[in-house]
Amino acid sequence: MSRVWSGGCACGALRYEITGEPIVMTDCQCLDCQSESGTGHASHLVFPSKDVTIPEVATGWEMTADSGKKKTRHFCRTCGSPVFMTFAATPDILTVRAASLDEPERYRPQMVTYASRGWAWDHLDPNVPKFAKMPG
Repeated sequence: MSRVWSGGCACGALRYEITGEPIVMTDCQCLDCQSESGTGHASHLVFPSKDVTIPEVATGWEMTADSGKKKTRHFCRTCGSPVFMTFAATPDILTVRAASLDEPERYRPQMVTYASRGWAWDHLDPNVPKFAKMPG
């Protein structure tokens, strides 16, 4: 049996628990992730959406991704911490921000997406496979 993945926002108003295992863990260097994180990338765990319920305290903002497809960023309506992301084109998956985990040390990046948007100063693990865009 897998260990629960739990976490939440900075103020504690938004909490989640996920019992499934992540499909993949990825560092994303797309411009959207850079803008939202305020640095060179954002770190995500991708889960089957059936394993995650977005708490009512979350609010969403729909945008157009680097790929041209719609995605929604979900954040705490109290403190504004980004926690989840959903994708109109792939409703069967949901991403969770690694920094929102109660145990962020469990995060282990398996790939870098949108490396073509990365900056030389954003030093990521050189042993992790890098993809110019989204693999697939």
